[in-house]
Amino acid sequence: MSHPPKPERTGLLYRLYQRRLWREIDRESVPHHIAVIVDGNRRWAKQRLQERAAFGHRAGARKIPEFLGWCEEAGVGVVTLYLLSADNLQARDRTELEDLFGIIAELAKLLSENPRWRVKHVGACEGLSPELTEALAEAESVTRDHTGLHINLAVGYGGRSEITAAVRSVIAEHQAAGGTIDTLAEKLTPETIGENLWTRGQADPDLMIRTSGEQRLSDFMIWQSAHSEFYFVEALYPDLREVDFLRALRDYSSRQRRLGG
Repeated sequence: MSHPPKPERTGLLYRLYQRRLWREIDRESVPHHIAVIVDGNRRWAKQRLQERAAFGHRAGARKIPEFLGWCEEAGVGVVTLYLLSADNLQARDRTELEDLFGIIAELAKLLSENPRWRVKHVGACEGLSPELTEALAEAESVTRDHTGLHINLAVGYGGRSEITAAVRSVIAEHQAAGGTIDTLAEKLTPETIGENLWTRGQADPDLMIRTSGEQRLSDFMIWQSAHSEFYFVEALYPDLREVDFLRALRDYSSRQRRLGG
């Protein structure tokens, strides 16, 4: 009769595998910017027979500082976390949204307390609670001069809305400078649109990760991800392990990137 492995043996094997993964990653090829679609929190709660999705959202929020620590250790410079989409603001139950607003506000405050990390809100404030809007602004303000890991919190974010807002900004600037409709086309270039995105001044993501097994972008960074590599993880976000992250880095470092090809 076979017996299950002892917990201490399982833990040892896991740590050995983890170290092996670190050795297999080309440190010169670690992505500078990783964008993550944080997905699976609601299913995680349902699997545990929890009626409120907030149970899963809180579990996902608890995982985020740990995940960011892995990124920092690996030498990643920028992480963008897709936490709440513009579409969610229309489709989700009001109770769930109110719970999410509070959870994200607490997360923003927690992240801003790290003396190295810089936090930035990426998205629109329309539809967010005043408390969440204030928490995001405060986190951005108090970490403005931090020079470590740059963290974008994509909240109230939609890729199509972002592009629309960028184009409107280019048009407004053109009009303010006395430009005419005849010369507007010259101003609407990929460069000027990129300079007016919510992520302006930042490099586009090198690697896009989505948890929960889903394989779609869901209106996330559709402009910036034109040349990104994609990696899909079966684990629901609260269950994400460091080895899952390391596998993504190993896979990325082994790819031959062909930008535009």
